[in-house]
Amino acid sequence: MPLLPEIEQLEHKLTRAMARAIHDFHMIEPGDRILCAVSGGKDSYTMHWLLTELRKRSPVPFEVLAVNIDQGHPGYPGHRLVEYMRQHEFPFHMVTEDTYSIVTEKVPAGKTYCSLCSRLRRGILYRLADEYACTKVALGHHREDALATLLLNLIFSGQLKSMPPKLIADDGRHVVIRPLMYCAEDVIAAFSERKGFPILPCDLCGSQTGLQRTAVAQLLTRLDEQHPGTKANMLAALCNVRPSHLLDASLWKKLGLRVAEELPPPSTLLSPEGLVRSASLPPSSSLTTAD
Repeated sequence: MPLLPEIEQLEHKLTRAMARAIHDFHMIEPGDRILCAVSGGKDSYTMHWLLTELRKRSPVPFEVLAVNIDQGHPGYPGHRLVEYMRQHEFPFHMVTEDTYSIVTEKVPAGKTYCSLCSRLRRGILYRLADEYACTKVALGHHREDALATLLLNLIFSGQLKSMPPKLIADDGRHVVIRPLMYCAEDVIAAFSERKGFPILPCDLCGSQTGLQRTAVAQLLTRLDEQHPGTKANMLAALCNVRPSHLLDASLWKKLGLRVAEELPPPSTLLSPEGLVRSASLPPSSSLTTAD
């Protein structure tokens, strides 16, 4: 059987991983209208493309609406994204909200813009989800984002947590999903490059140096170069949590634990290879992908 062209192999790999995450965490339900936040970066372009393609062959009916927020960055080339969406005839809205001025005014010199910028953008997305009658908001965070967040919380916040694949907002009304959580950034980057997505630069957070997240991302890259498979193992670790082997007394109480038991044999753990192999869904799944 002849090999698929490289771009099709990349898309196949990403689709399998995304579909597995959607299945594992019940991200999409019949009748969902998904607000797909497209910032203009490689991750959000890829997520939007994969969701749109998945929608065409999924037995579960759902809609995808691409939304971009023009945050008032000087020289923002939003017309490139508008033209891309028009050429492909994707349902799309671009809204203008000047968060750039707010962030640059409120954040002291030398401090990171990311936190305030993210909160403002998230609030706008929630409002737009209501205006466009969307039931879910999809964000393009991937495997490396989850791992970097894990280390950031571990090192700088004294917490053992990463990014939830699915969460409900504080208002109890808006559900956020992250379909790319099992997808590797290098595969996303390769796919995005070969698709020729018109990437829009971030001139706010992307212009800052010395950020903790950047330093942690570089650390992860070095570890994976020195010890191939590090990132895959770390992702598997997030899927193989053993609460009884952590020191959270309140968690022990919630789970009714009184003593830790011996670790299960390795065969019962989800391996990095297992995550990849099992990325294709079982026939009974509500969302399936072509093999």
